[in-house]
Amino acid sequence: MPLPTVAIIGRPNVGKSTLFNRLVGRRIALVDDLPGVTRDRREGEARLFDLTFRVMDTAGFEDEDAASLPGRMRAQTEAAVREADAALFLIDAREGLTSLDEEIGRWLRSEDTPVIVAANKAEGRGGEAGRLEAYKLGLGDPIALSAEHGEGLADLFEALRPHVERDEAEIEDEENAEGGPLKLAIVGRPNAGKSTLVNTMLGEERMITGPEAGITRDSISMDWQWRDRPVQLVDTAGLRKRAKVQDKLERLSTGDTRRSIDMAEVVVLMLDATRGLEAQDLRIADAVIEEGRGLVIALNKWDVAEDASSLFNGVKAALLEGLSQLKDVPLLTVSAKTGKGIDQLLGAAFEIRENWSRRVSTGELNRWFERAVEANPPPAPGGKRIKLRYITQVKSRPPSFVVFGSRVDQLPESYRRYLLNSMRRDLGLGAVPLRLTMRAQKNPFHDKEAAKRQ
Repeated sequence: MPLPTVAIIGRPNVGKSTLFNRLVGRRIALVDDLPGVTRDRREGEARLFDLTFRVMDTAGFEDEDAASLPGRMRAQTEAAVREADAALFLIDAREGLTSLDEEIGRWLRSEDTPVIVAANKAEGRGGEAGRLEAYKLGLGDPIALSAEHGEGLADLFEALRPHVERDEAEIEDEENAEGGPLKLAIVGRPNAGKSTLVNTMLGEERMITGPEAGITRDSISMDWQWRDRPVQLVDTAGLRKRAKVQDKLERLSTGDTRRSIDMAEVVVLMLDATRGLEAQDLRIADAVIEEGRGLVIALNKWDVAEDASSLFNGVKAALLEGLSQLKDVPLLTVSAKTGKGIDQLLGAAFEIRENWSRRVSTGELNRWFERAVEANPPPAPGGKRIKLRYITQVKSRPPSFVVFGSRVDQLPESYRRYLLNSMRRDLGLGAVPLRLTMRAQKNPFHDKEAAKRQ
């Protein structure tokens, strides 16, 4: 049984994202004085004293044409409220009630979702007049709150408890269940089709899409199931070349996307088939590999691609050259719009995670190691042999290994690449990032010899 859900709703700049960040216990949602920063629904697990629930941060509620970007944002907010167990309606206590607040109140009264009204920015006694004015909304007793300073949380707890209280033993059983979700981040340049792909996967218009570049600003996490297997999807803001990122909000969005890569297990890099492979795509792929995350590359808009065979071969060749540190990264063709290729994409992602999480037994690992060293012995710089004695795996996710030997500091990088490529091929680890560290064994005679020389 999923956690109960609370949707935070209100006009722009009343502090919805600030409250969201406080409830989830960390700064996830982007916060800025500029209105309209939040565009899509962002979800997180909230804890308020002994209450645990899902909380949704929503876009500012605006009165705009349904076809416009603000209008599409409003549709997402309305959908969030209808799915929620309770709606937390924020007003600005210092500004008092506005005509847009009253419009939102009328709409909420027409819906079935229970509503709690909170007068935010009510630090001290400065917002008391605004709280009292909120009685005119006809939605019950407003509570005074300061999301920024953490005031009024006890009153919020009492207001939310009837709607979201659950048995703690039930929550603990769910958290300890085996088989965690695949953490899958969708990244790429702006307008590559990331949000469209997520919407098609979910079977609903969950993310706002459109011809405007850079609509998605936050990294939005959603729980989903593919063939009864849990997936945590993360749609991210488009990543442009650093030199082109001038806007403050875009810098925040870019940082948010990079944190999403850090938290992911597997990353899907979306390419636009109508534009081919660009240098920025390779930079993004390289960043994913450097972070040690599994990588799948999806060539999107394949349904409208011209000269498809030549395009695919050209992209594959460019990837082989540009991603020389990780061979055979899966390159799949998809259509985010029609859904073609999504099953193959998810199958590849689960396979990558399985290899990314693998532990190789010490026996199997060292049998492979002996064969690899015998087939291609390390060089002998200056006529002195480099001796590689054994290997051990120190962790997984990504698989990380340490090779012990003598004079390993003189081992060339080419030999290290030889070991990594052999390991992927012979141990069936596939195209996942591997970590390989060389460590010199301590020479027990070194100290005695040094003492004799003194």
